[in-house]
Amino acid sequence: MLIEPRQPKYPWGLEVRAAIDLYNDGSLPDIDEDQLLIAAGGPGEIVQIGHHTEADLPLYMVDFGLCVLGCLEEEIVPSDLPLPAPAPEPEPVGEDSAR
Repeated sequence: MLIEPRQPKYPWGLEVRAAIDLYNDGSLPDIDEDQLLIAAGGPGEIVQIGHHTEADLPLYMVDFGLCVLGCLEEEIVPSDLPLPAPAPEPEPVGEDSAR
């Protein structure tokens, strides 16, 4: 039985913003790994849509002006929508956290 790949949520050419800070995961060899590339809210445009076969996920190539990055749906948001609320900071673990 052939399973249809998951369809992309966003179309090619859509203006988007980074929903979260985007860091170099090592895919840009001339830039230090873990360096901030695009801050949350940074504008871009979807220039190509691919598909990660093993994970069955759409992969968006987004031109942010400074660089083109591969992004997952949860890493971008259409430019006309608000950014998602930032995730809460985790509680510190240690002696003072047992109050």
